[in-house]
Amino acid sequence: MRAIQITEFGGPEVLGLTELPEPEPGPGEILVDVTRAGINFADTHQAENSYLAPASLPLVPGMEIAGRAPDGRRVVALTTSGGYAEKATASPALCFDIPEGVTEEDALALIVQGATAWVLLRKSVRLDPGESVAVHAAGGGVGTLAVQLAKHFGAGRVIAVASSEDKRALALELGADAVVDSSAPDMTQALIEANDGRRVDTVLDMVGGRVTDQSVRALAPFGRLAFYGMASREQPEPVKLNNLMRFSTTVAGMWLPHVWTLPGDVMGQAMEELFGLVSQGRLRTVLGGSYPLAEASRAHEALRSRGTIGKLTLDTTI
Repeated sequence: MRAIQITEFGGPEVLGLTELPEPEPGPGEILVDVTRAGINFADTHQAENSYLAPASLPLVPGMEIAGRAPDGRRVVALTTSGGYAEKATASPALCFDIPEGVTEEDALALIVQGATAWVLLRKSVRLDPGESVAVHAAGGGVGTLAVQLAKHFGAGRVIAVASSEDKRALALELGADAVVDSSAPDMTQALIEANDGRRVDTVLDMVGGRVTDQSVRALAPFGRLAFYGMASREQPEPVKLNNLMRFSTTVAGMWLPHVWTLPGDVMGQAMEELFGLVSQGRLRTVLGGSYPLAEASRAHEALRSRGTIGKLTLDTTI
């Protein structure tokens, strides 16, 4: 089968097309005929071995797949790796049937980015109706969905932070009440101004560095910031405990794999609600383009440039 394999860690240039034997399903696993693979920002970290879970070589990257189960069902699934290939193994517990009215590209936009936005709002910042939400990287896969979900969950004001006019215009189209340029020299002041002079109640942040530091300073009393990525590859300043108490603020981290450990099938709840909203036309997935499997490196270059909008996928059939 055709697959993308990494034999040395590095940037997009290490993603090479090759022929490999079909993977053998382990106990309880199924073999999925992959037609689309999702591209996630975490994949760029996995390629350079800077992700939260250390990788080992050789590696077929990719943690999101859509295709056909052995019984013919259309499924979208999460894997630990192996997604950038014509076939991949998956656990049935991490497979979800794709309902009518939802495309494979839609499903891939929801399985990680949609679920991440849902968990951030429902579990990490526990958004209350009427509260303000600032969404960094609002033109990305998580951001475009988080803007819409925040409004759906009753946010009083949604502030979208994005790097280009096109991305900011899209955020307004998706329901944001205000937009901020991500290059603003003082993000604290920019967020407060965008919130009509008030400090913000919640922030969703995957940038890191100064953006995180200045966003924490923009929080209102009992405000919450949820940190779920580090696209800038810059560490924020350490959070001082006395400042958390002094300003009654909360800083939370979120890594989606921990959701599987929660009781009550939280991931299943998230996917059911997300699929329903998309099929009803109440949630729009923003699809940023599909690349042939052989052009995975070009897709990673585009994603790392932060010039893309929405969800990127690989078409494993071409």
